[in-house]
Amino acid sequence: MRILIVDDEQDICEILQYNLETEGFEVVTANSAEEALLLPLNEFSLILLDVMMGEMSGFQMARQLKDSPVTAQIPIIFITALDGEDNLVKGLNIGADDYIAKPLSMKEVKARVRAVLRRTAKALPQQGATPITTSDNRICYEGITLDLNAKTVTLDGEELICTKLEFELLSFFLQHAGMVFSREELLKYCWPQDVLVLGRTVDVNITRLRKKIGRYGKQIKTRVGYGYYFTE
Repeated sequence: MRILIVDDEQDICEILQYNLETEGFEVVTANSAEEALLLPLNEFSLILLDVMMGEMSGFQMARQLKDSPVTAQIPIIFITALDGEDNLVKGLNIGADDYIAKPLSMKEVKARVRAVLRRTAKALPQQGATPITTSDNRICYEGITLDLNAKTVTLDGEELICTKLEFELLSFFLQHAGMVFSREELLKYCWPQDVLVLGRTVDVNITRLRKKIGRYGKQIKTRVGYGYYFTE
């Protein structure tokens, strides 16, 4: 997934870029709203937008994005040193999905980015060869097809025998391609909540899933110290 950072402080752009890239995201930066508006904005899955900038403020840029049908669905997280409830309400009324106050905590930024992307993943248009959920409730990625109704997986037209956990993991990875998830997050989203399991159980199931989906197994990557993700 591609994230755009718009902030007139180069140091903040660099810090955010480094930390988000370690999470597996592709990050582009711009030092003004005017510079950002020259980019192909419809290619981004999320915009981190500073409020106080040069001639065009973050609020003004956000209004322009929300007024365009091409960019209206892109989630925005405002980043600002402004205090007060009025500024928070103003940002949310424009259509922002979240609001982070400076000075920034990278742990908080990562958590909020993940939360916003999870909430908006189904509403965003998919780019490139990322998964597509069709009207008949299927997820397709190249030679892989998941039928969410029948709970089946086919590889190049041949059905694979998958366990419930393997199906849930593959479905989750494909629907959140490019996002890194820790073992704890995968346990939360893919395992029954009333079952107590260890993090090592995630590793074992992912190893089995990698083998089962053949040539696509290598696309389930490990981000050391962070977790797992599916990449093109």
